[in-house]
This record gives sequence, C-alpha cells and structure tokens, in this order.
Amino acid sequence: MEKTEKELAFLHDLYINDEWTRRFTDLVDKHIDLRESDNLLYINAGTGHHVMAVCERFGEKTDIFATCANVDMLTIAQDKAAAVRSPVDFSTIRFEDDAFDAVLADATFVRPVEIEAFIENAVRVARTGGDVAVFLPSAGSFGEVFSLMWEAIFNEEISGQDETVQTLIESIPTTSKLESIAEKAGIVNINTEVAIEVFEYDNGKDFIESSLVTDFLLPAWMETLEDDEKEKVRQGLATLIDADEGTLPFRFSVKATLLSGEKG
Repeated sequence: MEKTEKELAFLHDLYINDEWTRRFTDLVDKHIDLRESDNLLYINAGTGHHVMAVCERFGEKTDIFATCANVDMLTIAQDKAAAVRSPVDFSTIRFEDDAFDAVLADATFVRPVEIEAFIENAVRVARTGGDVAVFLPSAGSFGEVFSLMWEAIFNEEISGQDETVQTLIESIPTTSKLESIAEKAGIVNINTEVAIEVFEYDNGKDFIESSLVTDFLLPAWMETLEDDEKEKVRQGLATLIDADEGTLPFRFSVKATLLSGEKG
C-alpha cells in the first residue's frame, strides 16, 4: 500500500537524511562557502536537518530561507526549528525572481524528466552573480539495481515493459548533460564534483524493506507497472539478490553529484 504524504514525511525525517541525503550534503559542506552571501534559499529542504546545519555555520551573516515539498514536510521542519530555536524561515511559497545571493537545491528525488525545469527555477530566484548549487545522482548510479530489475521483469514475463529499465538508465543525466542544462539556464563558471557512494544491505529482504528503496526509489522506478506487477518485481529483486550474493551483502553505488556556478 502506498504511503500518504504525512507518512512519507515522517519516514523522510526518521530515515532518509542519514541514509541518503547526507551522502550528498557532505559534498555541499566540503565545496560550498556561503560566507559572502547576505541571504540564501534552500530548495527542497526536506524536514530541515541540513539547512539548519548550514544556518549554524553561516547564519550569523546570512539570512536563510527554505522551501519544503509539502505541508507535512513543512510542519516537521518548523517544529524542529522551533525546538532548537533555529532562525531558518521555512515555507512552501514561490519566491520572486532575482531574490537571493545564493541558492542551494536538493534534486536527489527529482524525476529526471523534471531536472531541467528544477535547475531553471533555482537559477530564476538567484540574483545576477549569485551562487547556485544543485545536488543529485548522475548517470552511472543504481546500475547494480537496474540490472536485477531487468532480470526480475524478464523472469516474471511482464509484458510491455521490455524497455522500462533501459529508459531508467538513459534518463539519469550525465555530468556533461547537467552542465549543458545549467549553461542553458544561465549559469556561468560551472563546476561539478562527484563522489561515489555505496549503499549496502545484508540480504534481499533488508534491501526491499528499507524505507529508502521501497518508499522513495522503487515507486518512481516502477510507476509504469501495475500494482500486482510491482509486488512481483519487488519479491523478484529480493530473490535475485539472495541468489546472486549468497551470504555476502548486496551493494549498489550512486554517483553523488554537486553542480555549482553563478547566475550570469
């Protein structure tokens, strides 16, 4: 059964920051310096963990605003900010053009088809000369999972899905494609940083029952399948993982990518 937005917001706060988002924000913390920014907008701030950490580092000189994907995320983020007296201003509003010295945007769960529009929006709200940084997975991510998904779909003889996995693989943008999108959107002095992150699960059951996989990744990857087909593929993945790996852990890799530059 699919989770409600409220349930997903709770799971995001409980599991996703540590298991997923931190892999990307470590790149941000390493490569992005906001000391010269008077104000910052953090797009897709989740339930607020990283943006409040950014505020602790730069908040004395930088006014920090953050948008959340929905009201349920917003409620958790605002409650957390109130508990620690963080000055981050959380909202779900659409900000005006050319409003911020720096824009930081989490695109880690943004569908590949929506990446171009997402980057364009991040550029839109930045002032000319302002810093823009977006972090997300790039091409080469999830290869180990996609290979098993193709096998599971084939084994279950699910008709009309021959190109599903190939489409998934090809839809994730390469770094060069991301740089091209950024340039088209108006970013100059473009830079990309990539770190290979490895996710490990003891067995197939742990993999398909992890919140990251079953609640956040698989729903997007299997959206063209019928409900009964989704369950067959999930169970097929678990079986294949155990058959292929035996007693060894199952691992898949993600190319955590940070794209940054300035609004021209």
